[in-house]
Amino acid sequence: MFEHSSQRTGVERAGSLWKEPPGRFVRHSSMTLADLTSVITPRRASLVLIAALSLTVAHLAGVTRSDGTSVAASTGAVTSSTQPSTIAGGAGAGITVSGQADVAGIPDTLRLDLSVVATAPSVSEALAKANGSADAVQKSLLGNGVGKKDLQTSGLNIAPSYDYTKSGEPRLKGYVVSESVSAKLRDFGRAGDAIGKAVRVGGNAVQVNGISLDLEDTGALVAQARDRAFADAMAKAEQYAKAAGRSLGAAASIAETVVAPSPISMPLAAMSQAKQADVPIQPGSQQVGVTVTVVFAMR
Repeated sequence: MFEHSSQRTGVERAGSLWKEPPGRFVRHSSMTLADLTSVITPRRASLVLIAALSLTVAHLAGVTRSDGTSVAASTGAVTSSTQPSTIAGGAGAGITVSGQADVAGIPDTLRLDLSVVATAPSVSEALAKANGSADAVQKSLLGNGVGKKDLQTSGLNIAPSYDYTKSGEPRLKGYVVSESVSAKLRDFGRAGDAIGKAVRVGGNAVQVNGISLDLEDTGALVAQARDRAFADAMAKAEQYAKAAGRSLGAAASIAETVVAPSPISMPLAAMSQAKQADVPIQPGSQQVGVTVTVVFAMR
């Protein structure tokens, strides 16, 4: 005979506890398999599984606090965080310094700017006179050490000329033609003689507008200034690193500013002297400057 029970394994009879014989008792559930299938849906099963996994993870990992420590769920023990902290001046920090150097060089180019001015009653006459004087000046320069690539006609201007001496409207007198010539003289030993001859051959039509000295070939000077500027920056960085109790690492970045020399104009007295004699040339010196900004790593 079988007993039905959902909670106990035995039934009290006649004041005593009767236990079922081993292997013969069969427990009947009050819920059938169809009922279980209708109650346990896939969505509910998934929720139960997620909840179980969440509890397991929380149990193993503990609860992380905002101050970087963790609390073990099972024992309540507190452990320190092993993540490193980044501080100013730590490993990988850098130092930024600047270095500056000037290197002097002798100018290698003399720039001559002059113009030929001619006046005549008509444009054609004034232009012809100006062309003749300009041609004589250019031939003189080419014959005294100026290369063709260094000689250039740099401007031409034609303008009417008026007489304002009488009352009333100005009276047209003629036309003024001006031709500008630019030349580079690279042989300073012959430059003064070349300028004097060119001015004299052009006569009173020639006007010297400017003579200046320039340093064109700056490649070697800039390279030398770079080396000195970088050495200056490194010396400063090493001093700061030593003061901070650190050692200097490699350069992480370099930025530079190069200051090229500007042409130096000769005084007006030298220009006026060109009409009477050779112009004395003393090139002197000019400076090339380099400034570098370097970021060094620190160890």
